[in-house]
Amino acid sequence: MFHKEGTPSIIIAIIVSAILVGVAFSVPMPIWLHFLLVGLAIFVIIIILQFFRNPKRNTILDDATIVSPVDGKVVVIEKVTENEYFKDERIMISVFMSPINVHVTRYPIGGKVAFSKYHPGKYLVAWHPKASEENERTTVVVEHKNTVQIMYRQIAGALAKRIVNYAVENEEVVQGSDSGFIKFGSRVDVYLPLDANIKVELNQKVRGGESILANF
Repeated sequence: MFHKEGTPSIIIAIIVSAILVGVAFSVPMPIWLHFLLVGLAIFVIIIILQFFRNPKRNTILDDATIVSPVDGKVVVIEKVTENEYFKDERIMISVFMSPINVHVTRYPIGGKVAFSKYHPGKYLVAWHPKASEENERTTVVVEHKNTVQIMYRQIAGALAKRIVNYAVENEEVVQGSDSGFIKFGSRVDVYLPLDANIKVELNQKVRGGESILANF
């Protein structure tokens, strides 16, 4: 299963690969170049398909848990001051996605979208300390039925030049469902209440929609 955001790229990859194979079989050339072109065509298709894959995840709906919105590795767990929406201290968990990770973003909790905003910005490397405030990003806040609000922020990196965000204010959303997509490597920051019970550790690998970041 592939994400709908990948449709144009997949079509282009198929066309490019078909051209390479066509040239390989129609133009006289050394045998090594023939195999090189065919191999390149296969490589292009594999890379694009694996990047835009959208595997089904078994999210266990739970009113007391916050699941990871993306696949990747936990690179930051720290207390920070969140200045855009809450304007107070929060626990921030950052998950870094490499180009080989699934890049679908999923809602960490269910509830109503209280805030959703896109910010144009820079393309610093995703792990840069200022990336969460200066890079291209989207900020989404979901309010749980128990009134707890959880924020997550999609952040573009040096390679990620397009962030897709489906969250619409006042819309009811389901935990673990598709909330967007980030093309190429980047990161997502999740902002939790200070009393949240953190369930992950630094450098731990997590799966979007399944791995529990915290209880509340």
